[in-house]
Amino acid sequence: MLTGRTILITGAARGLGRVFAGACAAQGARLVLADIDTAGVQAAASELGARAVTVDLGDPASITALAEDIAATEGELHGLVNNGAVATNVGGMAFEDIELELWDRVHRVNVRGTWLMTRACSAMLRASGSGRVVNVASDTAIWGAPRLLAYTASKGAVMAMTRSLAREMGPDRVGVTCIAPGILTTESTEYVPAARHALYGDGRAVPGPQSAEEVTGTVAFLLSEASLTLTGQTMPVNNGYVFVS
Repeated sequence: MLTGRTILITGAARGLGRVFAGACAAQGARLVLADIDTAGVQAAASELGARAVTVDLGDPASITALAEDIAATEGELHGLVNNGAVATNVGGMAFEDIELELWDRVHRVNVRGTWLMTRACSAMLRASGSGRVVNVASDTAIWGAPRLLAYTASKGAVMAMTRSLAREMGPDRVGVTCIAPGILTTESTEYVPAARHALYGDGRAVPGPQSAEEVTGTVAFLLSEASLTLTGQTMPVNNGYVFVS
């Protein structure tokens, strides 16, 4: 249970972040929901009894302002879900054809944004005595999805950061973990070709489509005090499409 724990979720206006927020609210968390989509995140927060804040993960000043706002308003932070990312319309082209602007935008938000958000919240997470960071990566970076290099490279970086951050923040009993979903049935995957959906559906140990709701229990646990023993780990929450050892 997450009763009494204040949790920040980025990219919470819709899709996976919105589902995470619902699961955390159901477990009693006090939620701050952040997204670049002001109207969308306000609607999500209104439904869940949470507080909405606008953030641009590509803008360092916006990230700093968000952390300062939480410190001033909630006064504490126990959990951070780094879910916000550039994830749609970033694939389909060969690596030779990726535009520099696309590459830089994906890494500015997905990699630098994850680092800066964690950095901005680190003092509050450490002060809580049981801080938890859950980074959202992708199993595409584990199995090497083709024609998606900017995105897979960014999510591989998130996995690597998770391990380093776990060691740096561990002395203060802050746990840092990472989940690596496959293709889920969310708005952000509607653009993905049917063949890629079929690849996952046929290749999973548990065949068929996977909903976002199927990974929320894992995230809720990773945000709890009981999850510290898993710090530094990446968990491919993909119904057995790819395994790690």
